[in-house]
Amino acid sequence: MAGRNDPYGTNRDIRGDFRAEIREFLGTRRARVTPEQAGLPSYGGDRRRVSGLRREEVALLAGISSEYYTRLERGNATGVSDSVIDGIAQALKLDEAERLHLLDLLRGAGPARPPRRRPAQQRVRPAVRRVLDSMTGTPAFVMSGRLDVLAANLLGRALFSPVYADPVRPPNNARFVFLDPHATEFFRDWDEVANDTVAMLRAEAGRDAYDRRLTDMIGELSTRSEEFRRRWAAHNVRIHTTGAKRLHHPVVGDLDLPFETFPLGSDPSQFLLTYTAEPASRSQDALDLLASWAATNDTTDESAPSADPETAETAD
Repeated sequence: MAGRNDPYGTNRDIRGDFRAEIREFLGTRRARVTPEQAGLPSYGGDRRRVSGLRREEVALLAGISSEYYTRLERGNATGVSDSVIDGIAQALKLDEAERLHLLDLLRGAGPARPPRRRPAQQRVRPAVRRVLDSMTGTPAFVMSGRLDVLAANLLGRALFSPVYADPVRPPNNARFVFLDPHATEFFRDWDEVANDTVAMLRAEAGRDAYDRRLTDMIGELSTRSEEFRRRWAAHNVRIHTTGAKRLHHPVVGDLDLPFETFPLGSDPSQFLLTYTAEPASRSQDALDLLASWAATNDTTDESAPSADPETAETAD
């Protein structure tokens, strides 16, 4: 969520960023809901200047005044009650991820607090690494909110070998998706993966716009990738906890792998990601072959230096 004229976030008005994000997020949500979908008469017909709901229509549906909603959409987030948020969420048909994102934005636009910084490189606890290594038949990873691959077991490193080909450490899934030409081959549903990746980063940026490394990366991706920039402008957010990935691995070919994510309670910015295959399936055979290949071909160096040379500092 870097500033518009400062894409790398080096000189930012954080609260101003949040106010702009509120305006753009609510504006994009209004645009996708038609009066008919909201159960309202569509006055004006073809003469309507907006394809979705007008501000006054959202206010009517939310049970608040038009003036109050307009102030809120412009970023005046002072003293917004839960009932108002619930009314707006219902009027705009927000899902749970979108409602949580709106709450994060409203919180960020509230009373200012000094910027805080996370460690330059997050650490994975030894006990979590032991859990990873014990999952010998399952590709498993510890990911950060900015989609850094912080740790992986042997089979995970083999599965993500195209991601690990980038010498920058920690490898980052968003950078791979948008900046590596091999990503469109590795992810057989690249367009869906790209949408989900941006939606997760958008949600993370709402949770913590004070993470300078996250805003730096968003600025870099916005500068270097039109595909990223177009998706970022859509303001979509998503909670991505389960699903399936269709991959094409350079060694074992196609895999269809359901995945699950699990938050790490003592490390709220980290989560465990696991992939499995249906028993006796073509994908399970491919995973077994990949495990055999990894046993003799694992040359991945997870300790290579990070792109950010800053000395780690403890977040407050």
